Amino acid sequence: MRRLFPHPMLSATLFLGWMLLAGSTALNSILMATILATLIPLTTQAYWPGRPKIRHPLRLISYLALVLWDVILANIQVARIILFMPADQIKSAWITVPVDLPCPEAIALLAGTITLTPGTLTAEFSADNKALLIHALHAPDPDATRAEIKSRYETRLQRIFR
Repeated sequence: MRRLFPHPMLSATLFLGWMLLAGSTALNSILMATILATLIPLTTQAYWPGRPKIRHPLRLISYLALVLWDVILANIQVARIILFMPADQIKSAWITVPVDLPCPEAIALLAGTITLTPGTLTAEFSADNKALLIHALHAPDPDATRAEIKSRYETRLQRIFR
């Protein structure tokens, strides 16, 4: 079974993604989802030398729910900043966040989370993957923003991937 589905989580995600995009449970949608979920991991297998060790998949689901909630709240905060805060009171900041995650996939997930959240953007990885450079639209206290990213996202990702 491992030979047919070398990356079962990717296969499941592709299958589910296709079914959601198709919006139908017709036989042709299920067949296409199965073909994609089988062929894409097989053809990209050579580019995945190692697999990330996801120790707690249920924690990953709760992490995704947290990120979705944070995206909703951040949209409201950014709208308030843009619409009601005078431009001279907006305190944009570049923040370096040290990273203590075990694998590149976890670091990429953290960077993606930061970028998905309105008002923040991951601009750069350090060469040694030990820090992220982040731009925040409004960060009156950069240290508090750094601490929030580490406690809210990084610690959860450490529990998921270790």
